[in-house]
Amino acid sequence: MKNFIFRILIFFLPLCLISYSIDVLISRNLKKSKTYADGEFTTWNDIYEGKVNSDIVIYGSSRAWEHIDPTMIGDSLHTTAYNLGINGHTFWLQYFRHKLLLENNTKPKLIIHSLDIFTLNKGEDLFNSDQFLPYMLFNTKMKEATISYNGYHFLDYNLPLIRYYGKKDAIKCALELSNHSHVDSVFRVRGFYGQNKPWNDDFEKVKERMKYYQAKYDSASIILFEKYLIECKSKNIKIIFVYTPEYIEGQKFIKNKNELMAIFTGFSKKYNIPFYDYSNDPISFQKKYFYNVLHLNKSGAELFTSKLIADLKKDFFSTGLLPFK
Repeated sequence: MKNFIFRILIFFLPLCLISYSIDVLISRNLKKSKTYADGEFTTWNDIYEGKVNSDIVIYGSSRAWEHIDPTMIGDSLHTTAYNLGINGHTFWLQYFRHKLLLENNTKPKLIIHSLDIFTLNKGEDLFNSDQFLPYMLFNTKMKEATISYNGYHFLDYNLPLIRYYGKKDAIKCALELSNHSHVDSVFRVRGFYGQNKPWNDDFEKVKERMKYYQAKYDSASIILFEKYLIECKSKNIKIIFVYTPEYIEGQKFIKNKNELMAIFTGFSKKYNIPFYDYSNDPISFQKKYFYNVLHLNKSGAELFTSKLIADLKKDFFSTGLLPFK
């Protein structure tokens, strides 16, 4: 029996070592991509490698990473800023990034948290799941943060190469980047990417399927969000809530937006957090600044960021809101 077990080990050990080596090679090269998986690797790399280290960080979903330009903010306020918005994800994954940020980088002085109608709802599917591929193996924290979604399973986090099965595009990208002659173009700058897109017909398609949209939120998300607010207060990290411009026709389509905004306003008052709501800003009434009802295009993002900077400067000089010079 012992001989049999020994032979099995002798057979599988080299296979495991080879699999692990190939996994490391694929993951190492995939991380180099600046464009694959919506350019999320550059942000994850900066978080894990301690390269964020900014006085101001921006949290939120795609309405954060497409709407708020950290370079403009940093240059105008004479400080450092980084956009950690994560495309397609609600507060659960935003909070995961927050925890990793504090573990691997210097503590920010100010968080600009972009809120939206999806913030307080935990979805079922792991949107843009390929962004997690290079970081998953033997990563307990990432497993805890993502395994409850539809997407990956226990073996994906614990056995080399399993999660790459069927991921042809990811493997192809990694192989291309293993060739040092391949140049991957810059996508995000300090986490931000302005979308130079024309207006699309997404909203018209949605209206064909439903009369209105009911924003969803759940108690577990609200509890976690409040936990985060308490933690930041205890760490002396200032928070600002921002509801970025949203095209007015889209706002009218959300049946219970006022109900959701009341929750955000309640937290704002309870924890003395400034709440910048741009729902009725002139930008929200001009389609030319959007590529769909939820998202600003590049010119819209630049205009909005300028307005946000002006408001931050105004409050800084009048109330000392910003915790830096």
